[in-house]
Amino acid sequence: MTRRSVLVGTGSALPVRAVSNQELSERVDTSDEWIVERTGIRSRHLAGEGETTSSLATDAARAALAAAGLEPKDIGLIVLATCTPDQTFPAAATIVQDRLGCHGGIAFDVGAVCSGFLYAVSVADAMLKTGAAERALVIGAETMSRLLDWDDRTTCVLFGDGAGAIVLEARDVAEDGPGILASKLHADGAHNELLYVDGGPSSTGTVGHIRMKGREVFRHAVVNLADVLGEVLADTGVTADELDWVVPHQANQRILDATAKKLGLPPEKVVVTVDRHANTSAASVPLALDAAIRDGRIKPGDLVMLEAMGGGFTWGASLVRM
Repeated sequence: MTRRSVLVGTGSALPVRAVSNQELSERVDTSDEWIVERTGIRSRHLAGEGETTSSLATDAARAALAAAGLEPKDIGLIVLATCTPDQTFPAAATIVQDRLGCHGGIAFDVGAVCSGFLYAVSVADAMLKTGAAERALVIGAETMSRLLDWDDRTTCVLFGDGAGAIVLEARDVAEDGPGILASKLHADGAHNELLYVDGGPSSTGTVGHIRMKGREVFRHAVVNLADVLGEVLADTGVTADELDWVVPHQANQRILDATAKKLGLPPEKVVVTVDRHANTSAASVPLALDAAIRDGRIKPGDLVMLEAMGGGFTWGASLVRM
């Protein structure tokens, strides 16, 4: 028997308003054809009045708890990945904790942009294995629309808002049993200028806007994601052919296709939601995971690879047996 963090429930939440490319083209100098050809995105959800990162995170957490058959009191740890918190402090995770009513446990945020959920999963997994808690809520939640420069059509068409959550439970399982099998994380701050926000509390005193050099990000993403997936496979002795599903960060259809091709993975094994969610940063992996579980594609016993890369650069992957 071995101690593992087992995924026992997933949930997600999206803002009420869905915005099509056609609607966006009425505000920005772009077109549906231009966006779809370059990104694969057809629609995204944008947060409206009263919808915040913490409200979306709370709704996703409640859905994950319901799927797991658990109550808020059963949760001893909340790790929330976000780069768009409601406030500079306190952590958005503490707001979610209060709204759920599970006071007194551990709650904090993780900031690693689009890789944030993978970082949060790895941190929660380590804490569960050391006995810091028995069950954890791991959430990725973002309101990226609040960071967009609507005069910059190269970035404003790419992003959306949303939240996804999973419940992890520490269990003693057989070697071939469920749980997180391995995770690998990386960062390289030398590439800050390729994808960043041009503001912050200690620099400009403003929130700032997203700035990106798309071609360079694409090049790094394909190489880094293929490499980190290879590392996790090597650690576990699993081959790419044995994977049932890959749930990637939903940044751009071209990146998804290029990464799958580099690894020799058939496209039908890759979960894709970028067409309807756009890039929701730390929320994209758990949103896609929840969608594939709820529609029956991902089943108990499946080997599922989660992977993401984001600003920083940060990148990582986790292999999970469901």
